[in-house]
Amino acid sequence: MIEECQTLDSSQLNQLEQSFRQWVETSSSRKDIRLSRQRIFVIFLLIRYTGAKLNEVLKLKSLEDIDTDNHYITFRMHEHDGKGISRQVQIPEALSEGLKSLLAEPQFQEPGCKLFNIDPGFVRRKFYERSTSCSFPSRSGGPEMIRKARAVELLRNKMPLTAVQRLLGHSTSNLTSAYAAFSEEELRRATKIHIEKEFSRKTSACNSFFGKIQVIHKGDIQARIELVTIGGEVVQAIITHGSVERLGIEVGKLITAEIKAPWVLLMKQEEEPKCSAENRFQGVIERITRGKINTEYSIRLANGTELCSITGTQSNQYYLLQEGDRVWAMFNCYAVVLHVD
Repeated sequence: MIEECQTLDSSQLNQLEQSFRQWVETSSSRKDIRLSRQRIFVIFLLIRYTGAKLNEVLKLKSLEDIDTDNHYITFRMHEHDGKGISRQVQIPEALSEGLKSLLAEPQFQEPGCKLFNIDPGFVRRKFYERSTSCSFPSRSGGPEMIRKARAVELLRNKMPLTAVQRLLGHSTSNLTSAYAAFSEEELRRATKIHIEKEFSRKTSACNSFFGKIQVIHKGDIQARIELVTIGGEVVQAIITHGSVERLGIEVGKLITAEIKAPWVLLMKQEEEPKCSAENRFQGVIERITRGKINTEYSIRLANGTELCSITGTQSNQYYLLQEGDRVWAMFNCYAVVLHVD
């Protein structure tokens, strides 16, 4: 049993989703009851995967705002200076197919259909019931807590804090500077790539930075590549000229830099280390997981990005490090592998 009001983790969110799915599949023979449950399930899926507020979802118009062909949801906000404010949130292709199937009923396709014309209190009660059926505290499965759990899930899956804030519709002072180097189209592509990767991860690398190439320094045999991330970090990598040509590397190209956790070194000190590692980022140890063979250190950078470092438990290399310590996480250019999505 988890504590009251604690956010659900990914495994628990998936368990809750399965509970909703079974609830719909075991509906009564009465069509009105089955359609009612489908509506509630769609609301759950939208909050679970977009992190939207309940009132934002209830304002959606299925045919206009849920674009299952292009895989995004348009949330229409309040009027501002006479203009309606809206934001588009990318969703995985697999979710689009699921929504398309759930909304295939003729009643949902009628022009002017008010898909989510439902009392918010009724929606919350159904969410609480599904949460309780999974042996979770009822309010941990409420719409607000699922929205919060989605934000935590995205952060743990390496999406930069500023990108998560944008996806959830937060308006904060640090967004302007963080996005200055990225166009709206590039931000949409970055979010799409991250979310699709979330559904089908095929790499053993624990650390990834998604960004845009801003500098290419060409040498005789190799080239040093600098990319700036959405979170504002600058990551350097060295690759051969053959790789530059094969990957189509050029200034402005969107790319992912990956670093395996064992290649990330940690140093506890306030001032920036004087060392040969070109990539140096300061953060706080958020979590230490000690195993029989290896110990994993999770470091949270100032802008919310999470880095992972792994060392042998028996080496005692970082034996004195504790959760809450400020450290520098470092890796050199040759430890960075570039991927074009």
